[in-house]
Amino acid sequence: MKYGRTVLIVDDEATIADGLRMTLEAEGYSVRIAGSVQTALAAIAQSDAQAAIVDIMLPDGNGLALTRELRQRDATLEVIVITAYGSVRRAMEATKDAGAFYVLEKPFDPDEVVGLVRKALEHRKLVTENLDLRRRLAEQTADSEILGSAPSMQRVMETIVSVADADANVLIVGESGTGKELIANALHERSGRRDGPWVKINCAALPKDLIESELFGHVKGAFTGATVDKIGLLEEAHGGSLLLDEITEMPVDLQAKLLRVLEERVVRRLGAGKSTTVDFRLISSTNRSAEAAVREGLLRQDLYFRINTVTIQVPPLRERRDDIPILVRAFLDRYRAKHARAVDEVEPEAYRRLLAYWWPGNVRELQHALERAVLVARGRTITIADLPESVQEAAADGASASSIAPSDVPSGSLEEVERASILKALDATRWNKQAAAALLGLRRPTLYSKMRKHGIPQRRG
Repeated sequence: MKYGRTVLIVDDEATIADGLRMTLEAEGYSVRIAGSVQTALAAIAQSDAQAAIVDIMLPDGNGLALTRELRQRDATLEVIVITAYGSVRRAMEATKDAGAFYVLEKPFDPDEVVGLVRKALEHRKLVTENLDLRRRLAEQTADSEILGSAPSMQRVMETIVSVADADANVLIVGESGTGKELIANALHERSGRRDGPWVKINCAALPKDLIESELFGHVKGAFTGATVDKIGLLEEAHGGSLLLDEITEMPVDLQAKLLRVLEERVVRRLGAGKSTTVDFRLISSTNRSAEAAVREGLLRQDLYFRINTVTIQVPPLRERRDDIPILVRAFLDRYRAKHARAVDEVEPEAYRRLLAYWWPGNVRELQHALERAVLVARGRTITIADLPESVQEAAADGASASSIAPSDVPSGSLEEVERASILKALDATRWNKQAAAALLGLRRPTLYSKMRKHGIPQRRG
């Protein structure tokens, strides 16, 4: 965001415009002058003005209409409207709709103008900082759990960045617990629809006789029990995004109706006589092979072609074992803080069990295992006894690790593997800390903190 000091003055009276220009330039502001609506619009398109002073009476239009147009082009532009004596009340009422920062009555004191411009720019700075903070918090929330430096996960993250701002339909495919919903969240939060509704429906969780009513809504009396009108989730998602989780569990006859909505962009509630226009971005997910679901008759082929403009394949945890140290550390830090426990490390043998286990429940299972371990640990160190029995037994008898070569399991303590993971990410990015932090799923300050903790220099030796 730019916090500059450029002011656009729009007034057809040359003496007033020049007087304002000299006053503001004396205070270090950069000034642009326009004498009409059209020249003002041309000037704003060619400059990076952060504030404007607009006369309410202009030779080719109304200053309030111009204010409204300027604010539509840049919602952070602060506009001070100047008006003649006697029309202040009308101007103030009108500016509520136009969005002006202040109404100034002629004649005015030059020092008052300087003070108002300063306050307007300070207000703009606060607004833009707030918007920037909201954007960064949204990105952090969306990406906070999508951790990993494995090449397969980096391809997933690159795809998210590439397609998030498009309106293309996305199909996310992956086993249960791999983080499909987190990826869907990231797609929505990074999109142009981030301020719109974010509606989610689990097609596997709803009874088949209710899912149509949930999706399309109904009017009173449409069926037994429909005592009031109900808006459907497709309508609720208007202007935003819709996630259909486990879409292959949706009844096939309902899939045909969904396809019609995607093609025609209209929805008709059950029992209604007219349709409603809808505009949403569809994100679907499934833990099945979509192609196999088509062959088995669980997913209509025409709907499949419609929903998979972009397909994101999420790898299971067993195929990206190098990410386990990153995930273990992240979950350990999170649940230590959440539950106020002084648990800060994993004993080497317990850590090796975590690395060797097959994790059929993927990241979600690892997350729950770490939270349990933090809660039951009796000291500062997580031991084998603190792990779920499935992790203890399977790793102990070799059942889940039987297909894993010894070289697949990183050696050393959690701290040693974390240090090695950081060095690996730094080498892969040529010691670009911003890129390395993104690769590891960390914020840059967190990466610097971990580098200091592990004695890693700031520059490559």
